[in-house]
Amino acid sequence: MSSTGDRRDVSDASVNAIDFITADESLLRVENLDAGYGDLRILEGIDMNVEDGEYVTIVGPNGAGKSTVMKSIFGLTNQMGGTIKFDGEEVSGKKPDNIIHLGLGYVPQSDNIFSSLSVLENLEMGAYILDEVPQDRLEEVFDRFPILEERQSQKAGTLSGGQQQMLAMGRALMLDPDLLMLDEPSAGLAPDLVEDMFDRIDRINEAGTAILMVEQNAKVALQRCDRGYVLVQGQNRFMDSGDALLNDEQVRQEFLGG
Repeated sequence: MSSTGDRRDVSDASVNAIDFITADESLLRVENLDAGYGDLRILEGIDMNVEDGEYVTIVGPNGAGKSTVMKSIFGLTNQMGGTIKFDGEEVSGKKPDNIIHLGLGYVPQSDNIFSSLSVLENLEMGAYILDEVPQDRLEEVFDRFPILEERQSQKAGTLSGGQQQMLAMGRALMLDPDLLMLDEPSAGLAPDLVEDMFDRIDRINEAGTAILMVEQNAKVALQRCDRGYVLVQGQNRFMDSGDALLNDEQVRQEFLGG
């Protein structure tokens, strides 16, 4: 991991964030991404990568464009420039249905379950692109989230907030993705449930699934991840190991509350 003195401030015009991305075969590589909604540009020149099995967190102030990065990777925004490659394949301009086939899962912050369907039906929907539901994957999801097996016949909309978040992740895991993108997984959870949620994400990563996460609890997220990106006003500001960002005085004061 990088030391505090090696923190990469990519806001300096003389510094190109791409210079710090040395792996040619990243699982996910975002280069010089401009994107937004309609004619509104939210992201400008975003550079980002995730290696196979890595755990990466995106933090930054509200309105920085963090969720827009995730949506852009998943084909849900208007891409105005740059490239997005997943597992060596260009995915810029592809629709989510095509991107899912490549091994990329996405759990949005809200509206991430089918409330009127049962827990089991939600999980089965996670495998809708397959000819049949993989029972081994279903059992793995139940092993990972036992409460979902207990509540499998219950309407998803009647679950607690934490259980709904587990269901959303479980559904995304039904296709055994190589990379799981999580947008604010702790949002709306009671404080005593936040650590449990992060522990579950840790175990998903430890089992071999790469994680790209946007998270409001920046300090906790950076403590757990391999690397972090700090976004400000739609642009890269800092990129380094989670520990280095946590220990950097400027990052702490400006973005982590001291």
